[in-house]
Amino acid sequence: MTFKSILYNQADGTLRNESPELNVSSLFTDLNLDQIISAITSGKEEYNLKPFFYRGPVDLETIGYRQQVMKDLENDILLKYIELFAESMRKMREQLALIEKLHYKYQKERLFIDVVEDYCETVKVLELNLSLVGLKSIGLLNFREYLKNQVKSDHFLFLLEETKRIIADLSSVRYCIYIKGLRVQVLEYKGETDYSVEVDETFAKFKEGKVSDYRSVLTHTSILNEVETQILDGVAELYPDYFIHLNKFCEDNRNYQNELITIFDREIQFYIAYLNYMDKFKQAGLKFCYPHVSNKNKEVYNYEGFDLALANNLVREKSGVVVNDFYLRDAERILIVSGPNQGGKTTFARTFGQIHYLAALGCPVPGSEAQLFHFDRLLTHFEKEENIKNLRGKLQDELFRIHLILEEATPGSVMIINEIFTSTTLQDQIFLSKKIMQKIIDLDLLCVWVTFIDELASFSETTVSMVSSVVPENTAMRTYKITRKPADGLAFALSIAEKYRLTYNQIRERIKL
Repeated sequence: MTFKSILYNQADGTLRNESPELNVSSLFTDLNLDQIISAITSGKEEYNLKPFFYRGPVDLETIGYRQQVMKDLENDILLKYIELFAESMRKMREQLALIEKLHYKYQKERLFIDVVEDYCETVKVLELNLSLVGLKSIGLLNFREYLKNQVKSDHFLFLLEETKRIIADLSSVRYCIYIKGLRVQVLEYKGETDYSVEVDETFAKFKEGKVSDYRSVLTHTSILNEVETQILDGVAELYPDYFIHLNKFCEDNRNYQNELITIFDREIQFYIAYLNYMDKFKQAGLKFCYPHVSNKNKEVYNYEGFDLALANNLVREKSGVVVNDFYLRDAERILIVSGPNQGGKTTFARTFGQIHYLAALGCPVPGSEAQLFHFDRLLTHFEKEENIKNLRGKLQDELFRIHLILEEATPGSVMIINEIFTSTTLQDQIFLSKKIMQKIIDLDLLCVWVTFIDELASFSETTVSMVSSVVPENTAMRTYKITRKPADGLAFALSIAEKYRLTYNQIRERIKL
């Protein structure tokens, strides 16, 4: 198989011209995926990686393709080789940016020759380094073979030989400068004696102690003044063949970079960024795994999973991260999550969504082991503040949004619902929720539903009850563990009591006053 892309098994080029403005839907803000993607891509803005993360999901074949590449890159030696290549390419881009800022033609062309030579050497080194590493992924194996053929190609060998020849020619240039008053003349060098040594010896006796060196070094990147540019114009007249050759090479090879190697340089950063992001969680003792992803089997599970956005903050603060498990077997499709406020229910729901989304990108996911569903759509309905601009009340707005979501949903979708219809009476909330529940069951959707309505947990054989736990000795303390067990019927009552300050402790505080 020929190499096309390190990200896509069957590259179609659709990501070559992404719009710089990303249309971030509520899915990403509801699940805090926008925070996760920003953290992953932080420091790598030059590669514009966000479109790769926002575009998912990819097909099952590409998921496997990416997982193989990611596993290969967990080899520290290989990762070091790729990062050395990326650093050289980064310096090359910096030099190209500098060339654009310069004005003098010959200076720009001379610097361009160095850039092309550095590019050729960078590609050669990468090809050599990849040959020293055992690879297993189809993507990197194909790229290595492609690179091997490229460094042997006529065009690549021409670039390498011509740059070295031009540099050697220019390095051999010798000339004299005759200065008299304000007149500067460039003359051909004819073996004139170099008097610099004699001058140094003559004035050596006047040196007292350590003296300062006032000589300036003229580099390729120094900004040349008018006199210097005119001197070089004179040199070009003395050596017309060398400078004509220089000019022709630069004109003919402006597009010297191989397109697929340039694409690889960008796309490989998708993996490196994610591996670097994972590393800080692993150092904190948290686990990641490569999930088995299927578009047929809806028996899903994840063990020791966690919310990446929340964990990112907790790890930075050196706080502990609570991990949770979930699984759905046989006819089970819907996780009904209930329990007291601030007990980790929404975090658990976000975790379910985040893990499915990242798996659909071909990335490792939080947890020690996972089997997940390859969805066609990941749909979310989270509580929103009332928007006076849409002229709808909160209940009407929630009904409007859930209607749109259910119209979009298919049996291949995954849905996350977080505390819906809380603005209405309990009786109406139960009635509306059961109607929505039946629609979800009819569609055979995978779903996580955070709610205070315990009746939903036993609605049908497809529903599974999960409850956020509290410390038995002190029910005000949360463990943030979500476990499979029957809803105890107290979650909604406790929430109402807390809302109106009618819990035992709250009443005792008021009595003391």
